[in-house]
Amino acid sequence: MAEISIAGIMRAGAYSPNHIGNDAAIFNATADQLRKRGCVVNIYSEEQFNSGKVTEKIILNMCREQASIKRLQEEEDRGSIVINSGYGIENCTRERMTRILLGNNIPYPDSIIVDTDEAVVVKLSQANINNCWIKRGDFHAMHKEDVSYVRHAEEAQEVLQEYFYRGIKRAVINRHLVGDLIKFYGIRNSPFFYWFYPFDEGHSKYGLEAINGKSKGIDFDIEHLKKICHDASEALGVEIYGGDCIVSPDGAIRIIDFNDWPSFAPCRNEAAPFIAKAVLNVIKSKLK
Repeated sequence: MAEISIAGIMRAGAYSPNHIGNDAAIFNATADQLRKRGCVVNIYSEEQFNSGKVTEKIILNMCREQASIKRLQEEEDRGSIVINSGYGIENCTRERMTRILLGNNIPYPDSIIVDTDEAVVVKLSQANINNCWIKRGDFHAMHKEDVSYVRHAEEAQEVLQEYFYRGIKRAVINRHLVGDLIKFYGIRNSPFFYWFYPFDEGHSKYGLEAINGKSKGIDFDIEHLKKICHDASEALGVEIYGGDCIVSPDGAIRIIDFNDWPSFAPCRNEAAPFIAKAVLNVIKSKLK
């Protein structure tokens, strides 16, 4: 097979809140692993990508900007190999993710999708939802205020109004789940899988892990967790993924967040070779 030339598109800093260094580190580690396997990997910023400076037909990316995602989708439609897919990245935005996961019967909290200028007190009461999470529905979280924990319907209404004033038109309201918070990292069609308790390890983006607090070590089926995450990656269309789930006191597992290419911060060195191998497998299968 001819030399494989890859464009590596870094994530813009605005979309790596409190994790700019970690996101860059896993991306660079993966690029190094691909170079060790004989690939040429040229690194670009999202700005360079959007200004037309990328000509490679294989694109490995951590993009999150809306313009970048649209361009990735256009490149994919023209026949380029794009990992993660621009369509998959868009599917990880909150409203799309909620609809897709629920539509594919993947365990997920009871949820309501709303306009931020509508009245929700009655809706929440009818759904018997009190403690809940309000999350911007239109895009990936960029600020701490894009994900809000509230304790009752009236507070939810106030937070939605704040979202509306900030120009956020749609929101997802998830029922709060009691149990152990687990963070996971995985790669589609790969044996690599890593999970841990983020609060116990002091791993945090916005400090919201404190709501569920220290884990109780509730027993759960790890193979079932892996299957749920694999099914979610298939449904959403992302190769490199991570996210969060809650293990309820009865051992039930529900995904509460799913992300395209997270930082892999606690397992970066272990993950990078597996990511590179998975990327090469996708490339070779599509070049046949």
